[in-house]
Amino acid sequence: MVAGHLQEKKGLFYIVLNFVDSDGKRKRKWIATGLPVKGNKRKAEAMLVAERQKYQPAEYQRTADANMLFADYMLYWLRQIKSSVDITTYAGYKTNVEKRIVPFFRGRKVTLGGLRAGDIQDFYTYCATELEISNNTIIKYHANISKALNDAVRLEKIPMTPLKRGMRPKQVEHIGKFYTLSEVEHLLSCVKGDGAEFPVLMAAFYGLRRSEIMGLKWAAIDFDANTITIAHVVVEVSIDGKYTIVAKDRPKNKKSYRTLPLVPEYRRLLLQMKKHQEEYRELCGNCYHESDYIYVNDIGEQIKPNYVTQHFKLVLRKNNLREITFHELRHTCASLLLKSGISMKDIQAWLGHSNYNTTANIYAHLESNSKELTGNAMQGNLTISGNLAAMQE
Repeated sequence: MVAGHLQEKKGLFYIVLNFVDSDGKRKRKWIATGLPVKGNKRKAEAMLVAERQKYQPAEYQRTADANMLFADYMLYWLRQIKSSVDITTYAGYKTNVEKRIVPFFRGRKVTLGGLRAGDIQDFYTYCATELEISNNTIIKYHANISKALNDAVRLEKIPMTPLKRGMRPKQVEHIGKFYTLSEVEHLLSCVKGDGAEFPVLMAAFYGLRRSEIMGLKWAAIDFDANTITIAHVVVEVSIDGKYTIVAKDRPKNKKSYRTLPLVPEYRRLLLQMKKHQEEYRELCGNCYHESDYIYVNDIGEQIKPNYVTQHFKLVLRKNNLREITFHELRHTCASLLLKSGISMKDIQAWLGHSNYNTTANIYAHLESNSKELTGNAMQGNLTISGNLAAMQE
């Protein structure tokens, strides 16, 4: 195995290789790249990889690892990373690898060592044209393949990754739908007394994610300070066709952990729900399922996340409401905040986005109302009526 690194000397990059020659002697070789240090690190690293490959012994190029089918390597990689990633992340990886990546490359019978950039590009093209899969989903496949190949290089199964710069599909901006104020009011009237009432109310007003609503515990509600803290999430993932509930004491990112004001109407709502639970706890006795969660059924059982998504669709169809996804109630919340003159920065804090750019990128298309207000303000400050009158003369 050839080891190597970059060395800076007199403002230039040099490649330093350490290897054992055919006589079994250890050798060190310096190779000039001719590249100035400033602004050329990536080029120098690419040259390092190429030079290392030149000095690899022939037997390394055709190892058993390199000869295994790429499809089999992806399944091997999946097993290796299982214990080091979040279970929800692993569930996504597993679906991508087993459902899409492995079937395509097994059909090609291409090996890990024989995999070329063209094979990967053909896979992306097949997904886009034959399966009509969106670019944003293909980007997830690309991320899985890229990570797996980088791990193969790190573990010295192959000398370099066949992925090239620019192969990652271009992300397509998704513009989420949202309800107007009158549509939201109609929706709220339709869900009164319905099983989906609580999640709809929390998503439309607080803009909470489904996982955040499902993860709300009574301990998160401070009735004295009138606050609600988002600190726990519950998700449902599918692994090998079996759905599993996963609870975590950490939201999506640091900014997702947030404390929001408990407004009077929602305070009354939660107090009513608490009273309802206490009544049914007494009524059911030992049959009641004890839980710290707020969103439970009449016998205390935690309601599953997928119920919310599926039942929400039924509510819309039953009441002839315009179809949106449950997550788009979060977009609706952002839209109503913007129309009320709330700044993007404050919306970021309310929704718990990791950074300002995330909020701005997602909801830039909703700013038409604030831009109209800006235009009206400018017209009040700067008038061109005199210019128009002169043009009419």
